Amino acid sequence: MFRYGDVEEVWLDGAKGDDTYMDYMFDAWFALIHQLQRRVVIFSDAGPDTRWVGDEAGIAGRTCWSPFNKTVVTIGHIIPEYSQSGDQFGEEWVPAECDVSIRPGWFWHASEKPKSAVTLLDIYYKSVGRNCLLILNVPPNSSGLISDEDMQVLQEFTEIRRTIFSHNFAANATGTASSVRGGLENLQFAPSNTLRDSIYSYWAPQEGQTSWEMLFDLGRSTSFNLLQLQEPIQMGQRVIEFHVDVLLGGLWQTILEGTTIGYKRLLRFPAVDARYLKLYVDSARADPLIAFVGVFMDPFSDAYGLDHEKPSHTNSSEVIMLRRGHAAGNRSTATM
Repeated sequence: MFRYGDVEEVWLDGAKGDDTYMDYMFDAWFALIHQLQRRVVIFSDAGPDTRWVGDEAGIAGRTCWSPFNKTVVTIGHIIPEYSQSGDQFGEEWVPAECDVSIRPGWFWHASEKPKSAVTLLDIYYKSVGRNCLLILNVPPNSSGLISDEDMQVLQEFTEIRRTIFSHNFAANATGTASSVRGGLENLQFAPSNTLRDSIYSYWAPQEGQTSWEMLFDLGRSTSFNLLQLQEPIQMGQRVIEFHVDVLLGGLWQTILEGTTIGYKRLLRFPAVDARYLKLYVDSARADPLIAFVGVFMDPFSDAYGLDHEKPSHTNSSEVIMLRRGHAAGNRSTATM
């Protein structure tokens, strides 16, 4: 392995056939691999660095923690639900990877067709959009080349994602929060940091709080159906539960509820037309940190009836009278 230059990942899936009985020296292999490639990531059912998500459909759990306990599973013997969701109380950092083929199987057959670009988009939301890495298998054909059919699907998939994510309606928004670490004037942890596409700047609340809220003004009423959230993952995975409201007709309506965020969470919901959006962190393992909030329109999921997140409900008990330039905690509330 020392003659290949820098190796990014070594992938061991543990498959050995149903009738094959032998022991593997995985610990010795892992030690040797890390000795020869000190920065390499090793994948298997049980890590040590990344884990299999537990299915070959490319789909992670709606809750997906990077923390994990490697002692719960072994290579070749997993608990699918545990691998899909990870462990809020896990003692080791073993993020999940999702593998799936563009075709019905792992190898190319002339009689089979690739998945559509819209199907790949759905898989993307359920893997990358759930705090995972997506590994997409594209097998060579009998000539040793990627087939024209597969190439066309990949190009369409790229164009679809470019169409969706090239226009972030929150890029020029203004953001306020219920608190800011170091005070509302502290730009180091300001809510505006979440409007930059980076995990290295973020909003942080005052320490010791038990509820956390951010308010975004998009500047004008906008139609959208997709939200992107990110935590500064280098600081750990913290958010346990959250929900998002929008102001519609003077009432705050919950459009989605979610659990983990992690490196990236992409959440679809029926399209709404709104100007004001609130993110509530309902529970967290530690003070929640939010690195990015993006608001997008996906015309493809609605058109093809792809799955959305949990249905919404309306909070009809209050109308929020927004005051421009004030923090979310400094606003008047009219009780109905």
